[in-house]
Amino acid sequence: MNRLRLSTIALAAALAGGCSLIPEYQRPAAPVPAVFPNAAASTGVAAAPQADTLAWRDYFADARLRELIELALTNNRDLRVAALNIERARAQYGIQRAALFPAIGATAAENAQRLPADLRQGGEAGISRQFSATLGFSAYELDFFGRVRSLNEQALEQYLATEEARRSAQIALVAEVANAWRTLAADRERLTLAGSTLATRQKSYELTKRSFDAGAVSALDLRQAETLLEGARADMARYTTLVAQDENALALVAGAPVPAGLLSDRLADALTSVAELPAGVPSEVLVRRPDILQAERTLRAANASIGAARAAFFPSITLTASAGTASASLDGLFQGGSGTWSFLPQIRIPIFEAGRLQASLDAAEIQRDINVAQYEKAIQGAFREVADALAVRANIGEQLAAQRRLVAATAESLRLSDARYRAGVDSYLGLLDAQRSLYVAEQALIVARLTEASNRVALYKALGGGWQ
Repeated sequence: MNRLRLSTIALAAALAGGCSLIPEYQRPAAPVPAVFPNAAASTGVAAAPQADTLAWRDYFADARLRELIELALTNNRDLRVAALNIERARAQYGIQRAALFPAIGATAAENAQRLPADLRQGGEAGISRQFSATLGFSAYELDFFGRVRSLNEQALEQYLATEEARRSAQIALVAEVANAWRTLAADRERLTLAGSTLATRQKSYELTKRSFDAGAVSALDLRQAETLLEGARADMARYTTLVAQDENALALVAGAPVPAGLLSDRLADALTSVAELPAGVPSEVLVRRPDILQAERTLRAANASIGAARAAFFPSITLTASAGTASASLDGLFQGGSGTWSFLPQIRIPIFEAGRLQASLDAAEIQRDINVAQYEKAIQGAFREVADALAVRANIGEQLAAQRRLVAATAESLRLSDARYRAGVDSYLGLLDAQRSLYVAEQALIVARLTEASNRVALYKALGGGWQ
């Protein structure tokens, strides 16, 4: 027993003095410019809160939208899968970490054997029995060259990568809910516009038909009025379908039925519920995005696997030890003098592996290079997302102002065309063109406002906000 205790002490000392063959990790340089294009340089930006530190509850001010996001965070199945992936990775890390310690177990056994007379001393057949009870560990590897610790480091980084994946999934979910909510509001507003336009064109058609019956207008005027009426009716049906589909999409992303009180009928309400973000943001913020951190954790895991592949070239030492009691009879197990122990150290030195170890190392290094390229690509993709959002942001204000002026101009044009038609100066065709132009301009204004609202959400998501 004393020798077993000394072996345990030596084992602890060996673990403390083991080396690691994992290559020193260095974060790859970001293959993107230091400053985003179209990022306005403004004073005071450095003091402004960064997007990744701004909680989504502070960014989305509308109480209905916040409640809807909470509903989605609780019930969305994709986010639930991401959380379960974390639990699975944590369990797998626990399994790998257990390899750092010896697995100690107790064993009780009976060995009964019958031998014929010609194989036993004395020349008589008989049965021999042996009972044993031992405590020990089997095939425990002394990690002198860090193979087990490298595998443990790899499992840890993979576990942390799943946590970053969950953060990224939550940010994407928050943005998806906000965009789906605004899309539904925009389509409801377009449905309302189509309904009012249908009612107006129905009245215009009825008036034209009465004039046609009285011989005041031609059949061409009547058919043109009917064309606009049926076009509005078709739009009414189309937007009714879109609203139903938007509601279904919102229920899917929320993971539960959405109460009617959480929905918005007008995009204007949604537009005022999104806070502003600072325009000038350095591209260094990208390395704090969860998906970028996930790619870096995966790269670190691949780097750790190289250490395990290198350690395989060196000798491996395993220990098997046990101590207990043994006796030829069950009642003699715990009598004096029945103690027993065994200690079986084993060393394995690789001599000829037919290139297997070198191929394993080559594969690990190539996988590390693949993960470097994937990490750099993830940064480039994130940079493009922010740059695209800033490009929209730089011009959407002017586009909205121009679209509002266009709506005002077409509304005035319709008023003048109606007055000229009633005075008999212009034909009915000019009035119909003015009605059509106003309807198209109003639809385009709704689309532009939705683009502006979606751009704020896209920029917030691209900068990695919404995790808190």
